[in-house]
Amino acid sequence: MCLSLSYGYLASLDKYKNIKIMEEINMKFGFIGLGNMGGGLARNLIRAGKETVVYDLKQEAIDNVLKVGTTGRASKDINEIHDADVIFTSLPLPKHVESVMLGEDGLLSKMKKGSVYIDVSTIDPQTARKLADEAEQRGIGFLECPLGKGPVQAEEGTEPIFAGGQKEVFDKVKDILEIVGKPVYCGDVEASAAVKIISNLIGMANVAVFAEGMRLGEKAGIDSKLLLELLLDTGANSFQLQVRGPWIVNNDFKNRFAVDLALKDIRLGKEMSEAWGKDYKLFKQAVDYFKQASEAGYGSEDCCAVYKVID
Repeated sequence: MCLSLSYGYLASLDKYKNIKIMEEINMKFGFIGLGNMGGGLARNLIRAGKETVVYDLKQEAIDNVLKVGTTGRASKDINEIHDADVIFTSLPLPKHVESVMLGEDGLLSKMKKGSVYIDVSTIDPQTARKLADEAEQRGIGFLECPLGKGPVQAEEGTEPIFAGGQKEVFDKVKDILEIVGKPVYCGDVEASAAVKIISNLIGMANVAVFAEGMRLGEKAGIDSKLLLELLLDTGANSFQLQVRGPWIVNNDFKNRFAVDLALKDIRLGKEMSEAWGKDYKLFKQAVDYFKQASEAGYGSEDCCAVYKVID
């Protein structure tokens, strides 16, 4: 039995020391969508010596993935990936995932029985259920695996992965998921999709709240850097305040997680809560703030640019 990466070489890479390699012969991977998040995950597969066929609409994204190793190759036709043992998708919107995977011409209709499809996009629970049901009908394992942090963690292989689906499918590919991140089994696909959306709702609402606080401090004549320092040592402290507070104080709105991406995710959260008969006021206000920031032309700046539209 031939492994794609020797244990000796594996031991030389701190990042992969504790990973148990799946011992399938000639196991093949497909990865569709090589943006800020998907690109990092795909590179980790290639770094681990996995045969990986990649697809993206942007040639630059493909080149940035293939340069890290020799076991990756590009496909010009998305349908050429159908024979992979495990296929990942990392796409911007639920509609993009549906258009690629579902329907008579979707990739699920072409994948072989017994293979596994893993979606790491941020999608709503209803779309996750559609994917799960069609995959099951076709004898394909499916996991909805949204990601918990950002591109840095995706590149490092430390990305939290909220895995949802049948437990036996999760167990089958857990070792693979551990190559690209830190998987946690959350239950069914609706649960894992909801975890990511709730995380983004709370995170982005927090950004808007502390932006309001910073503006209020300005009105009170408090030095912004001093206010931030004081808040970080109080109950106002949070992950977002620690990370994005200094960026606001220093007028640094370089894109790490764009306003438009944040707006997309929290809109999904608003729609999810409404679909379940909930009318949460703070989340709706967060959506309104990010919508204003996008319409004001800050859509490609970091989400902390919501500060600019708060008076």
